[in-house]
Amino acid sequence: NAVIGRYKLNLQSTSSGSSSPANLGTFVLLFNPWSSGDDVFLPNEAECEEYVLEEFGIIFAGNKHHINSFGWNFGQFQGDILNICLSMLDRSLNYRQDPATDVSHRNDPKYVGRVLSAMVNSNDDQGVLLGNWSGNYEGGKNPSSWTGSGEILQNWKKSGFKPVRYGQCWVFAAVLTTVLRCLGIPTRTITNFSSAHDADGNLRVDEFYDASGNHLNRGADSVWNFHVWNESWFSRSDLGPSYSGWQVLDATPQEESGGIYQCGPASRNAIKEGDVDLDYDCPFVFAEVNADCMYWNYDPTNGKKTLMFSESTVIGQFISTKAVGRDDRVDVTNDYKYAEGSTKERDVFKKARKKLGLEDKFDPTAPTPEEIDQKPDMSGKFKVAGHLEVGKDLNLILVLANLTSDAKNVQVNMTAWSTVYTRRPVREIWKDSMSVTLAPQEEKQFPIQISYTEYQEHLTTDNMIQVTALCHVAGGIQVLVQRDVTLDNPGIDIQVLGEAEVNKEVDVEVIFTNPIDMEVMDCALQVEGSDLLRGILQIDVPTLKAGEKSSTKFKIFPSESGPKHLLVNFSCDKFADIKAYKIINV
Repeated sequence: NAVIGRYKLNLQSTSSGSSSPANLGTFVLLFNPWSSGDDVFLPNEAECEEYVLEEFGIIFAGNKHHINSFGWNFGQFQGDILNICLSMLDRSLNYRQDPATDVSHRNDPKYVGRVLSAMVNSNDDQGVLLGNWSGNYEGGKNPSSWTGSGEILQNWKKSGFKPVRYGQCWVFAAVLTTVLRCLGIPTRTITNFSSAHDADGNLRVDEFYDASGNHLNRGADSVWNFHVWNESWFSRSDLGPSYSGWQVLDATPQEESGGIYQCGPASRNAIKEGDVDLDYDCPFVFAEVNADCMYWNYDPTNGKKTLMFSESTVIGQFISTKAVGRDDRVDVTNDYKYAEGSTKERDVFKKARKKLGLEDKFDPTAPTPEEIDQKPDMSGKFKVAGHLEVGKDLNLILVLANLTSDAKNVQVNMTAWSTVYTRRPVREIWKDSMSVTLAPQEEKQFPIQISYTEYQEHLTTDNMIQVTALCHVAGGIQVLVQRDVTLDNPGIDIQVLGEAEVNKEVDVEVIFTNPIDMEVMDCALQVEGSDLLRGILQIDVPTLKAGEKSSTKFKIFPSESGPKHLLVNFSCDKFADIKAYKIINV
């Protein structure tokens, strides 16, 4: 339970009554997950290997209908990273305000984790990364173009500790993983799909749509297609043994906690049991995986809002992390909550509401029981037809069903917007409307095509489009049908041309074929890999004609044996940040 950090080591030697101290140098003390007396003790050897020693990770993204993943180079044992991690502690607000007290708490992983969750974002303390969710990343690097934490941490130090531009949630989480693993705290990244950002703490997220079906950017609540945070493993002597184990930390600046942008550690067991009154930030994390969702029709002319429907099972799905020792996805949703729709899950939700004092408080913004119980006359859904690929037309089918025994006339207003992964609308790319008559109990399908030329100019680097149909049923309540679509990038192929051996150069070839019938320009390749390359390779690739194949060759120089990961990121004017990785056995 000693304080971590850099120590001076002196030797005192005494001879014939006089003693002379000799300075032997310095050493750095870390947390030790292999030691049973340590707060971060992790009894499983394979988990120690993965969550402390492994320098490569896989981060999950996309949306709940379509989960994709990409590699990340944590690189916690490379070059200058340990020094940078220690300087993060020394640049924190806590240290600046009271250095002696701050250092005296550095034996406590709860404290260190919370301080670093604030330092990875730059909101209060000139920390490592500046967040940007606008879709416009001028003056910095597009968040989806990073392939590892090393470049970010090195850039922060090189610039004289000015925030690096730009980060989004997985970048904040990946950098925090690097820093905590470097200091000896077992840590992993977690992706939550359909993640609620409950800004007002009422365990409810409100979304607003206008009569045309446009998703309005009003109200502070939002539901992100996915959100990435961290779990770190340590005991909770402040709460008791049943709350020890995995703790949620979140470095993405979403809401203030204790006056600054930091989040956690929130005990994962406390989240599952609805014990939202426990330290730290449990209500916010509980809402991320459990909030109820309300969808409102909003009339900007008079400010009137009408509830269309509410959902209690959409938030917090397919909660994912990388498997131990394998590159597979492991689903940990059941560690965060009881099965959706079970009475146990609803009981925990009620318990959490009660602990937050939401049971007795009149909420003027809440829907009435009558509004919640109203039954629509029809239902609808979007089905995907064919592959969703950047460069191809987007084909969907709108399925509408009349749930009553009377014929219904329906006016359908449809829109499609390009969005960032937080579902923030960026540009309208398509709209249409139609009048439909549905016979009693009839189901009809309507094909919808959005051409590549319509969306190509306005697609964000997240490759995400939100399609909405607002159905006005004559004499009935409005029905909202929506679907978030993630388009896949084309693939790239990595080939190692020869045997990889320590201290021997070996050639690598990266092949990309332009799949669209127009030329792609401004092509660039970025390559990194711990123990394979020093720093990052940036290679310009010539313009490619329609259907043309490019081959780029470069050399790597492995410095250590064992399985190593090479990460590649290819960008051009039509495709942003195509990522791939290859395991190279050195």
